[in-house]
Amino acid sequence: MKPAKFRYARPSSIEEAYELLERYGEDAQVLAGGQSLLAGLSMRLATPEVLVDIGSLNSLSGIALQGEEVVIGALTCHTAALNSPVVQQYLPLFAEAISHIGHVGIRNRGTFGGSLAYVDPAAELPACVVAHGASVVVGSRHGGRRVEAEAFFTGLMQTALRPGELIIEVRIPVQRAAQTHIFAELARRHGDFALVGIAGLVTLDGDSISEAKLSYFGCVDQAAVARDTSAALVGRRLPLAPALDLASLLGGDIRPADSPGMRAATKLELAAVVTRRALNASRMAASP
Repeated sequence: MKPAKFRYARPSSIEEAYELLERYGEDAQVLAGGQSLLAGLSMRLATPEVLVDIGSLNSLSGIALQGEEVVIGALTCHTAALNSPVVQQYLPLFAEAISHIGHVGIRNRGTFGGSLAYVDPAAELPACVVAHGASVVVGSRHGGRRVEAEAFFTGLMQTALRPGELIIEVRIPVQRAAQTHIFAELARRHGDFALVGIAGLVTLDGDSISEAKLSYFGCVDQAAVARDTSAALVGRRLPLAPALDLASLLGGDIRPADSPGMRAATKLELAAVVTRRALNASRMAASP
């Protein structure tokens, strides 16, 4: 299938991009890395009147440590983030998660902001920014605003972006010294979309979980903090007792739907498996 007809614009400045996005409103679609959008255009899942290619806006790329936050520009490609010493030192959850995004070619072209804007439910980065308590900074001709990550994701492949707005950067609190990150996903093959996955931060007091903030992907419609599960894990000792029914705990946060080749109940059980494995592994990672 071929894309529907659309106009193409490549602004040379952020101001020009803002002008185009405001002029065309909901009929405009932003092109960054294009790794998801181009496929959507080919299948006519996206049919914009105008495609606004922001690939030349170099000011939207870069990674910097600013106080207790790491600031990642929207056009920063996944490979740059993966190889960044700042990300590796202060955001190890992201360093691990990005290594699971597609394949090398996709990581070389796909962008940090693009992943958040497209917000595929199987994508790793939305779950990571929610677990880290990050903020998404967006801009338009009328100024900028900072949106908490969990409020940014509003539904299945939907965000809080308003017509005329563009993601500028993402501001992520650094991982605290007392925290340990957890990440795991199950896919049929490395690089395939995740069937179920977990991203989170935990704080341990000896072998006990004193704080947890978990988020799931692949088995949910949108990235969000799994509040019931996170709260229920506080006070639990690691390794988790075999008798602990994690699937029941997860039921308050995860309500997957049946899909071709996999029932919802199976997804819930797999989510329980990756949760147990990731948490038990965190005890070993936190050990001196």
